[in-house]
Amino acid sequence: MNKPRPRPRTDRTPAAQTRRSPPQSKPRPGASPLVAALLVMAALGLAGCNSSSLTEGLEPIGGGKRPANATRSVSDPSSVKKLPPPGNGRYGDRKPVDFGKHHPDRYPVHGIDVSKWQGEIDWNEVRKAGIAFVFMKATEGGDHTDDRYDSYWRGARAAGIAHAPYHFYYFCRPAREQAEWFIANVPRASVQMPPVLDVEWNHASRTCTSRPDPETVRSEMKIWMDIVGRHYGKRPIIYTPVDFHRENLDGHFKGYQFWLRSVAAHPQDIYPDHPWTLWQYTGTGIMPGIKGDTDINAFAGSKEEWRKWLWKYGR
Repeated sequence: MNKPRPRPRTDRTPAAQTRRSPPQSKPRPGASPLVAALLVMAALGLAGCNSSSLTEGLEPIGGGKRPANATRSVSDPSSVKKLPPPGNGRYGDRKPVDFGKHHPDRYPVHGIDVSKWQGEIDWNEVRKAGIAFVFMKATEGGDHTDDRYDSYWRGARAAGIAHAPYHFYYFCRPAREQAEWFIANVPRASVQMPPVLDVEWNHASRTCTSRPDPETVRSEMKIWMDIVGRHYGKRPIIYTPVDFHRENLDGHFKGYQFWLRSVAAHPQDIYPDHPWTLWQYTGTGIMPGIKGDTDINAFAGSKEEWRKWLWKYGR
């Protein structure tokens, strides 16, 4: 097996390992009412949304203010406190960091993101570990697919875990072609939560070293998100690390949901005053049911806010 393409190290801490309709089925006995309802709706094919649901968008729910008493800065690497494995959080971590009082365990809802490099996954074990959602790599550029996407989303659905695909953007191909490639390879039935556009500089790419200017980046992103959003009836979420965000996105795409990478400190220490909904807080997590490092994420709100979010944007 080829080695995974590494993600860029954007915040001075270890980076993560980079990232058909199913048969109609009845909800599993014992499944929660929320999961049961979602599965029933999916089986009935209630995938479509009208244009008004797109203009409504995804309201950012993360706090737009720096947490009280937040003093650390990621510009100073000495401020990052490392802990002995497996760490003191909800899940183990091969290279844990001390987040101080703003530890991700303050948030009760956690999820993971995966690609084929995670190999075989025991989705029931993942669910038993308390994971509420999973984002899965589906496509990259305009000619690459993740060959485990189909089995992953079916496995997550069978285990009752909310799921959605992500697209790894390629800066040497037109956005329209990439959107069409995503749509051609991602069935509506697999898009339970809003799809994700993963935008970051790929330092390891052997075929594309282009770095378009910020206006071009934003223009192309908008093309991809508009096409994909219209097709699935869900406005995409934007995933980004700090360097790409600072160079291209800060102050833009208001009204879009952001999923921010921040593995050294709380997001508001790294993306000051920027709303967020999902926080990728480690790329070296230890997750039951998965061998090797796993990206783990926190949802910005309470369990009740998560239920409301899932009812509103899931299906």
